[in-house]
Amino acid sequence: MGKLLKGIGITILAIILVGVALLFVMCGVADNRNKNYWKYAKPYGEIEKTYTALGSYEVSIAEYNSNNSYKKYEVWYPTEMNSNSNKYPLVIMANGTGVKASQYKEVFKHLASWGFIVAGNEDDNSRSGDSSSKTLDYLLQLNEDSNSVFYQKIDTDNIGIAGHSQGGVGAMNAVTEQANGIKYKAIWTASTTSRCHADNLNKKDGGWTCYPNKINIPIMMVAGTGATDAGNLDHYTETVGKDEVQGICPKWWLEECFNEVINAPTKIIAREKDKDHGDMLRYADGYMTAWFMYHLKGQTSADFFAGETSELMSNKNWQDVKVNSIS
Repeated sequence: MGKLLKGIGITILAIILVGVALLFVMCGVADNRNKNYWKYAKPYGEIEKTYTALGSYEVSIAEYNSNNSYKKYEVWYPTEMNSNSNKYPLVIMANGTGVKASQYKEVFKHLASWGFIVAGNEDDNSRSGDSSSKTLDYLLQLNEDSNSVFYQKIDTDNIGIAGHSQGGVGAMNAVTEQANGIKYKAIWTASTTSRCHADNLNKKDGGWTCYPNKINIPIMMVAGTGATDAGNLDHYTETVGKDEVQGICPKWWLEECFNEVINAPTKIIAREKDKDHGDMLRYADGYMTAWFMYHLKGQTSADFFAGETSELMSNKNWQDVKVNSIS
């Protein structure tokens, strides 16, 4: 009996060890996919394919203590900047809930590889736009500091902002509610937290409201069709019934934002098929890059959205596309 119990114990231990090993392997695979997401993406349109891939610029990173609750500012930039006098467009990134810049470095690297200076911070709660505002101010100070690697390297006429989830709220509020919001030329948001969730969250902790009606610069808003983003309700409601789910960024919310944006020269909404809330941080990156290439670098080859026959309209990866441009 003793030998039998010992054998059973060894078998159970072996199963546990194998399970732990498999868990580590699975985590490693997921981490590798995130760090190299552009290799695993399946872009369809030619422009989407072009800008999903890494760009041609080698990338460096600089970090600075922020002396506030945002801990530090992290800046990714083209390495060649150290040896020339060129100016580069700047993009500020607003973090999703609990997802600090250091947790999605690959997104910063990807955008910087296309010739942008890309800055973020370690803010866990970016919704007010304050951390984005302070990050922008700090970068503009570096641009005026003759001892800084960024001295006179930022193209201050071409500054954009992007945000995912809570960061979508933060990006909008950085543009409309912060004193330096006027400096932004274009905005991109992915899976922005809906008004329904914002209303509930505001009861516990304020600042979740954003104001699409105040946006007066080109804006593109995207989300996924997966269950977490989309939910299964097609309207705002304060209560949900059995088997009803309000998504974080459902179709009705995108359309509501689209309709409220009345002063932007271009506004776009689109949903990426078979992608969910977390995916949108990385897997919409091709068009985010193209969006900023077009608006901040003047690359007309990145004009993927213009006209009824545009790439975005016919891209099988995307649905529920709406575009309105004021000529």
